[in-house]
Amino acid sequence: MAASIRLCIALRAIKHNYLTVQNRLIPQSKRPWTAGRTGSGFRHFFLSPAVWAGVAPLKVQMPALSPTMEEGNLVKWLKKEGDEVAAGDALCEIETDKAVVVMESSDDGVLAKILVQEGSRGVRLGTLIALMVSEGEDWKQVEIPAQEPVTPTVAPPPAALPTAADPAPPPTTTPSALKQLRLSPAARHILTTHGLDPHLAKATGPRGLITKEDALKLLGQRGEGRPAPAPLTVSAPAVAPSSGRPSFPPVSVPGKPGAPGTFTEIPASNVRRVIAQRLTQSKSTIPHAYASMDCDLGPVMKLRKQLAAENIKVSVNDFIIKAAAVSLREMPEVNVMWSGDGPQPLDSIHISVAVATPRGLITPIIRDAANKGLQEIAATAKALAQKARDGKLLPEEYQGGSFSISNLGMFGISEFSAVINPPQACILAVGSTRAELSLAPQDPDGPILRTQQLMTVTLSSDGRLVDDELASRFLEKFRTNLEQPQRASLP
Repeated sequence: MAASIRLCIALRAIKHNYLTVQNRLIPQSKRPWTAGRTGSGFRHFFLSPAVWAGVAPLKVQMPALSPTMEEGNLVKWLKKEGDEVAAGDALCEIETDKAVVVMESSDDGVLAKILVQEGSRGVRLGTLIALMVSEGEDWKQVEIPAQEPVTPTVAPPPAALPTAADPAPPPTTTPSALKQLRLSPAARHILTTHGLDPHLAKATGPRGLITKEDALKLLGQRGEGRPAPAPLTVSAPAVAPSSGRPSFPPVSVPGKPGAPGTFTEIPASNVRRVIAQRLTQSKSTIPHAYASMDCDLGPVMKLRKQLAAENIKVSVNDFIIKAAAVSLREMPEVNVMWSGDGPQPLDSIHISVAVATPRGLITPIIRDAANKGLQEIAATAKALAQKARDGKLLPEEYQGGSFSISNLGMFGISEFSAVINPPQACILAVGSTRAELSLAPQDPDGPILRTQQLMTVTLSSDGRLVDDELASRFLEKFRTNLEQPQRASLP
């Protein structure tokens, strides 16, 4: 009985002097500090789970900054750990498949931890790139999820070439060397079909090539029960042979003259990879049809001089954009795109203009070009071209065009055929101007020679949407609008 009384007294003492939090006893006499307000009072620190598990983070993930983006390169962080961030502040620069885009924060808080460093390439969508904490939280105590940080993809340093002072090591058979065997298609088929080890074949072809005869010889040796020859020892030659390219040339050192047969591998940017994918998609899935026509630029040149006298500067390309937009408005059956169910008419005329940049070709869009005047088109085109070269285009400035124009006339190209930008139906390729003599309309005094400024344009059209007859009528309409610039310039 006395033992039971003592036990009850002890339990009451514990209950009075301690509080239980997450199966732990905390002395009540040690009042912890408060962190944040809840309602009219403060919540005690021992009630916060951050005491034991760290501060709950706000996750920053790699976003989809364009419809075709699957991964991105983190170019530069504009904030550092510990900086306060407000919603709308620029966090970092990300290279998408189109351009370098600034990523903005969607929350207020403090940047607590950067998980993906500058220069990281091929960061997949949804990858955790940074952690933030709410205002008032201790950013140094942020809870880091169990995820391996993404590190920049850096090419391994090139192997130095052996010199006389540093002789090459004795050749050995390594896995990388074994992978450097060269097989003809017939030899590969024979060895794979019969389950033979290609390293047992004796190469007699040029530059170490295993030929069909070498594979048949190895097959015959196995059939006769002869012992197979020892595995070949393959090593990359230190110096290129006097004739022909070496089988496995070493990688050269950037910035230094390479030995004969060496090379430097240059990784492709996201923009270059997407350009390659879209060009392949366009040429393999769209039936291209081509039609060309000459246009007289004499009236355009005359009007440009008149506008220049009034200090209004417009380019020939601005007239071309306006003429194409007006032609699309007059022939809406050309302003279409291909969808899964067939032709899809478009209710707006947005002209995509191809601009060459150091990262590749990109097509900023002049929206509602048919309703814009020449001066507005000129100002818009100039501003978009500069933003494209600087890699500062916003997604809405290069997505959603209905018709493309590619002008190589300023580079001296007389005429060419362009590749359609899917899902658009047409692209107009513009060449340079040239002076040609021609006979003027009949005059009472007889034929008269005149000089014309001619420009060849080539329309690449999707044969599923724009057949040859429709393409011819569109080019005729375009030429009429271009050769009558006062008419086309009207809204």
